Amino acid sequence: MNINTKVLHGYPMIDEKTGASSIPKVQASTYHQSDILQNQKYTYSRFGNPTVEALEEAVAVLENGKYATAFSSGVAAISSVLLQLSSGDHIVLCKNIYGGTYQVVIELLEKFNIEYTFVEESPTENWSKAIRENTKMIYLETPSNPTLKITDIKAVAKIAKDNGIITVCDNTFMTPYFQNPLKLGVDLVIHSGTKFLNGHSDVIAGLVVTNNLFLFESIVKQRTILGGILGVEDAWLLMRGIKTLGIRMERSEHNTQLLAGFLNRSNQVKKVYHPSLNSHKGRKVHKSQARGFGSVLSFELKNSEAVESFLSKVILPLVGVSLGGVETILSYPWLMSHASLTKEERLERNVTPELIRLSVGIEDVADLIMDIEQALQ
Repeated sequence: MNINTKVLHGYPMIDEKTGASSIPKVQASTYHQSDILQNQKYTYSRFGNPTVEALEEAVAVLENGKYATAFSSGVAAISSVLLQLSSGDHIVLCKNIYGGTYQVVIELLEKFNIEYTFVEESPTENWSKAIRENTKMIYLETPSNPTLKITDIKAVAKIAKDNGIITVCDNTFMTPYFQNPLKLGVDLVIHSGTKFLNGHSDVIAGLVVTNNLFLFESIVKQRTILGGILGVEDAWLLMRGIKTLGIRMERSEHNTQLLAGFLNRSNQVKKVYHPSLNSHKGRKVHKSQARGFGSVLSFELKNSEAVESFLSKVILPLVGVSLGGVETILSYPWLMSHASLTKEERLERNVTPELIRLSVGIEDVADLIMDIEQALQ
């Protein structure tokens, strides 16, 4: 089954009891137990809910995984994975990483005496050199947020497997439509469902997908204990958003490539980050492991004053936190997604005061280019 058909028909989308064209919202906290001596599938919605489970099945199928667990946010999903580590363990992470992930590592893992090392994504040898006797996890994000650095997923996953280490990949930017890390050897895949999976900027959600039953059961148990469950309404909206994932990703990626080319030619722009550009480091590796380039790009202007002017003059895009909506969203990583890092840490990762991140939507690209051009001028 090809991906666009899979998005609609690869998992149950019709209610078995009524034939309804969408899975119903089971808006219940508790369930009648007709026989308390017999195990019943649903007893309390913190332990499991049929609407949420329908979403989990959908995302698992799209990622070519057996099991998925839904969470109340992307950071809740990230935390659930990182807290599979125990005191004395060590984790290796890509240096250029989502600010929320960085904050969990710095402010939470240290409290549990979990050691960590950040490495440059390439060359691949950086990952093997960082491994210690107590290394239990390797954490990837490719393309990275916000400068879209590329990691060779298959090569790093092999290094991890050879050393008995769990591999994790945040696949939020690419989505299962463009990239499937499980097929490349990764053990756990993370999604911020808030972003492209939902696609309409009206849901906060996270998901973890795996083929490993032990890891799945451990993550579900932790979610049950800590209570970071996804609400029924959000699960239903996320399922509805997934139905248009393919057509949204194709249109927004098309727009992104045209915008990347336009920005790359502009004398107002110092640098553009997007894997579709021939100048992008790691482009060849990215093309070998993904079916597209994605809909997020970043670019640097000449100075922070130019950024302030640009953001005040642009008309069509929404200026704010987040990405992955049908509308184009402009973000300022220096004060938004990566504000938790120190100034020195941000600069070390090329998150400068001149950097703007652009999540491209499905508008007519000619209008977007015209608007961005007038704001630059």
